[in-house]
Amino acid sequence: MIYHSYELHRSMMAGASAFASMGANWLAHPSNPLAYIGMSPVIASALDVFAHASAPRGKPEFGLHSVSIGDAEIAVREEIPFRLPFGQLKHFVKEHGAPAGPKVLVVAPMSGHYATLLRGTVERLIPGHDVYITDWRDAKLVPLEDGRFDLDDYIDYIVAFLEHIGPGAHMVAVCQPSVPAYAAAALMSAKKNKARPRSLTMMGGPIDTREAPTEVNTLATGRGHSWFEHNAIATVPPIYAGAGRRVYPGFLQLAGFMSMNLGNHMVSHWEMFRHLVEGDGESADSTKAFYDEYRAVCDMTAEFYLQTVDAVFQRHLLPKGEFMHRGARIDPAAITDVALLAVEGERDDISGVGQTKAALTLATALPAAKKTYLLAKEVGHYGIFNGRRWREKIAPVVEDFIAKHD
Repeated sequence: MIYHSYELHRSMMAGASAFASMGANWLAHPSNPLAYIGMSPVIASALDVFAHASAPRGKPEFGLHSVSIGDAEIAVREEIPFRLPFGQLKHFVKEHGAPAGPKVLVVAPMSGHYATLLRGTVERLIPGHDVYITDWRDAKLVPLEDGRFDLDDYIDYIVAFLEHIGPGAHMVAVCQPSVPAYAAAALMSAKKNKARPRSLTMMGGPIDTREAPTEVNTLATGRGHSWFEHNAIATVPPIYAGAGRRVYPGFLQLAGFMSMNLGNHMVSHWEMFRHLVEGDGESADSTKAFYDEYRAVCDMTAEFYLQTVDAVFQRHLLPKGEFMHRGARIDPAAITDVALLAVEGERDDISGVGQTKAALTLATALPAAKKTYLLAKEVGHYGIFNGRRWREKIAPVVEDFIAKHD
């Protein structure tokens, strides 16, 4: 019922957004005499903010058509070399004979946002690396006949993607996938899989959520499994290809994240309004671009969401040595030659300091020379993989780590 109510509300808001956008454009048009008198600029700006906040959003594009390498501008094209029902492998191919560099698989979160949330991560890595990314599919668009997708499947997908890329690749897991990526590295190491990654970088990942628990961790542990099953799960309505599939809707996750930092989001929209009134379109557009990405959400399967809440946040199975995959225990001690880098943000309010670093301690058979830790000062969760501090402070460490273990 909640999904049907949301769709009705979304349809109504889409119409309101369209009318507000037309009104803002009319009031602000240079040929309109009313644009220069009275409260017209303020009203136009208010309508513009409302139109942007209420507009429906689909899957964004990466839009990475070129990168700068030295003094040259190199064209980049996207390829999809491998597809599976719930995700595909996207490859950013540099043209004109540019050096490919070490192969890197960026594992994007399946957490309500699309892989394009890591656009800044990918853009920074492309010049020196041969970059692939996991492009997860919106669960509401996957027909029921394509089966289910849980945490075990997530691990299998990572293994399949690495095997397709071939031996010698490196892996970078951002936030939530740190756990399945770490499990995949241990699983592949135990089986001596030739495609196991040479290195694994984990950025703001919930390896051991008992360390410095955040509000996200508290919310996950404050209620039992049945509460999440009855209150966070909905059925995809008939208007989508995945009709009848049980999912954790992306709009619920977005609502949760927005409510956690509601004050900051209100300030951001006030600043957007102020910039529009003052004619500072560039600053307003920057805020709009962020929220275009932030509000573009997708659903995840109920079984994946519930299993993740249970295994990672409630029972802490990986750090306790009880994490299972297809009936077999995942043993971090099997990691003996996959170099590990744990990156944490000092101000991360989603994955607390120490949660990702725990991965280094768990890998008891890995030599110390293959373990690296970085605490990024004054950096929040999203700053770990996007923005100026990522580009200037964190990315060079990741690149040096990959080069050292290539």
